[in-house]
Amino acid sequence: MYKLGIDVGGTNTDAVLIDESMNVVAAVKQHTTKDVYGGIMNAVDAVLEESGVDAALINQAMLGTTQCTNAIVERKGLSPIAILRIGAPATEGIPPMVDWEDSIRAVCVDWTIIGGGFEFNGKRLNEFDEEACRAFLNKVKGKIKALAISCVFSTMRNDDEVRAAQIAHEILGEDFPVSVSSEIGSMGLIERENATILNAALTEVAERFTDGFAQSLKDKGIVSAEVYLSQNDGTLMTLDNARRYPILTIACGPTNSIRGASYLTCRDDAIVIDVGGTTSDFGVLSHGFPRESGVAVDIGGVRTNFRMPDVISIGLGGGSIVREHDDGTVTVGPDSVGYQITEKALCFGGDVVTATDIADRLGKANVGDPSLTASISQEVADKAYAAMREMVEDAIDSMKISSDPIDAILVGGGAVLLPHDLAGTKSVACPEFAGCANAIGSAISKVSGMFEKLVDYEETGREEALEHARQEAIAAAVRAGADEATVEIIDSEDVPLAYYPGKTSRIRIKAAGDLRMAQTEK
Repeated sequence: MYKLGIDVGGTNTDAVLIDESMNVVAAVKQHTTKDVYGGIMNAVDAVLEESGVDAALINQAMLGTTQCTNAIVERKGLSPIAILRIGAPATEGIPPMVDWEDSIRAVCVDWTIIGGGFEFNGKRLNEFDEEACRAFLNKVKGKIKALAISCVFSTMRNDDEVRAAQIAHEILGEDFPVSVSSEIGSMGLIERENATILNAALTEVAERFTDGFAQSLKDKGIVSAEVYLSQNDGTLMTLDNARRYPILTIACGPTNSIRGASYLTCRDDAIVIDVGGTTSDFGVLSHGFPRESGVAVDIGGVRTNFRMPDVISIGLGGGSIVREHDDGTVTVGPDSVGYQITEKALCFGGDVVTATDIADRLGKANVGDPSLTASISQEVADKAYAAMREMVEDAIDSMKISSDPIDAILVGGGAVLLPHDLAGTKSVACPEFAGCANAIGSAISKVSGMFEKLVDYEETGREEALEHARQEAIAAAVRAGADEATVEIIDSEDVPLAYYPGKTSRIRIKAAGDLRMAQTEK
């Protein structure tokens, strides 16, 4: 039996096949197509041809895709939604989407704020206004494709959100898509609400890419495979979960690369540099998983606080355009020829000097026809390479939490372009199959579950609360498709909150395990 991993990037769609012994059997790259699925189909064809594997022997297929990110950034394909906030009168001073651009705010058909919600300590702020809830839902019925529900301090108590969701399914339909903020975001009403609104708006996008991917596999004879989507924490989720929480696929590309880098090098702690055609993404591998960002994250101009990897991107990739200026300086990027590199770069017979041409000219790489880069002077090539080095070393410094040198792993199609003696590192590795690390990361990922809650240790003992949180996280991973026997705790936080009364702490536990094989047996 085999695992098929696919990662769709802006320039290339990568595919890998991994056997039962977790060895890479074949790895290919194909150009991403405008309709996305054309590129996926081409990648599947190529990886099956290279490996000679019968498609019927693939029993697991994993996809990492940028479609949700693109839909938000480009404002395309988003579903009309309504927003129900529970928290009047305390939260009426700041309406939903108050700082959103008009182009993205247009997804909202209607919104309201009704009575209900809780204080920071879990005490009721106001009685839940069920009558107002029902009136609003009847008002928007037939006008929307999804509903976003948020409630003040629902991370402490989600009673009102749960009741509102029950009423929504009663009025709008049992299968109507309802996004609940306590299942998506963390502390901070506005940021959590923003993430919930985006999740609801991605409903139809999620339906299209999950159904489309499943159908694409069947069209290629992959009919016995269970299908999973990559999440942005380096783990997998089922198609059903992807339809319910599409926002969790955002930024899964960099996290797949980080997980793939860990697998290829057998390292659990390092900085991973994923060099693509247009940008280089820098992430931190911590205990085998991507380090999570500890600050609010902006997605398409919307400030959110749901889990996101700690990743920075710089405008340096294989297609980055190199320019010599009148004052003798040489710059690289941030603009790029992108997927047209095989047409426009010097080494492919084009007329644009790119970062790839610089590496070819200096003998650092052997891409295309290096002899075609002879027109680049040694001085310009040296200055350009120095600029590339400086950009990378500055990014490494910004990701480190101490001055100590750290291991670095180069992956991505442009990994061969960068030097291996980078300042701030103690070693730089560029493993075999580095170019398809993202697809490999998708294929070998585990399934995770997370539990987060504020707990007052004066009411519940610390050890009792932590053990309950661990069990809840494990149960969440099992529900997501993990084999219970393989689930382990991979991240644990117990943060005292000095600004809360008593001995209140925020408990946050994440568990992960291997895919449950029983799901793949036919």
